[in-house]
Amino acid sequence: MDTMRDRFAPVVTRLLDEDPRVAVVLAEIGADGFTEAARRHPDRVVNVGIREQLLVGAAAGLALTGLRPVVHTFASFLVERPFEQVKLDLGHQDAGAVLVSAAASFDWPAGGYTHMAPGDVALLDTLDGWTVHVPGHPDEAETLLRHAVAAGDDKVYVRLSLQSNRQGQPVDGERFRTVREGRSGVVVAVGPMLDATLAATEGLDVTVLYATTVRPFDGAALRRATEAAGTDVVLVEPYLAGTSTAAANDALAEVGHRILGLGVGRRELRRYGQVEEHVAAHGLDARSLRERITGFLGAATPA
Repeated sequence: MDTMRDRFAPVVTRLLDEDPRVAVVLAEIGADGFTEAARRHPDRVVNVGIREQLLVGAAAGLALTGLRPVVHTFASFLVERPFEQVKLDLGHQDAGAVLVSAAASFDWPAGGYTHMAPGDVALLDTLDGWTVHVPGHPDEAETLLRHAVAAGDDKVYVRLSLQSNRQGQPVDGERFRTVREGRSGVVVAVGPMLDATLAATEGLDVTVLYATTVRPFDGAALRRATEAAGTDVVLVEPYLAGTSTAAANDALAEVGHRILGLGVGRRELRRYGQVEEHVAAHGLDARSLRERITGFLGAATPA
């Protein structure tokens, strides 16, 4: 199966051909995928070199001329390194762009901590008006990329990952999807965490919601789910643990509730290892998730 990132260049190349507003801004990473597109559209495929602050600044300039820039590099170089430009050049100027990341939280362990970005979504949460898509399958990534580019002049972040669920789900770029119903708690699985979450909750009497668009947070879906399943909520996110607990708290502000946020821990793992080892070390494998979920819910007896 191809990866989310394998889909990225072909999908955006087609969008370049179809829509004269679309532009692509790169910082070397991923440039090979746009060689032919750059030949056909030399004025709308820009490689700024290894200059991440310029990457975002150039995208903002293109947006201010009326173009719809798609900006791509590793998450740590796209959100963290040029954060001031994301905040000012895009946010302060109300310039829209589609930021598309790769490497996620720890997709390339051999690259070390400089190439890891478990805090990217939490960092964007400090800014106003961002839509954040976290696909869990290449098919979903393609759909959400198209949604993002078509979203007028909105500011959109699309978080691509090598981690993937076995099957894609229908996604609409807005709402959470109910994939399992129960009566003893609600578990929200974000993007690539769905398969592990379903395995972890097999036989438990819980509702499982699937989220691929996490900002805006679908508080209405969470409230509806808790009406039948109760107000004990577990969030399983592929980035920094607790990133969405505030959003879930806000959604349930009018009722008593408990929330457990599971995700990537704050402690830095200084050995390279493999992706699977990082998943296990952060307690995001199915066995660890089951222990933590059942320990929290308690009453989630087998259905």
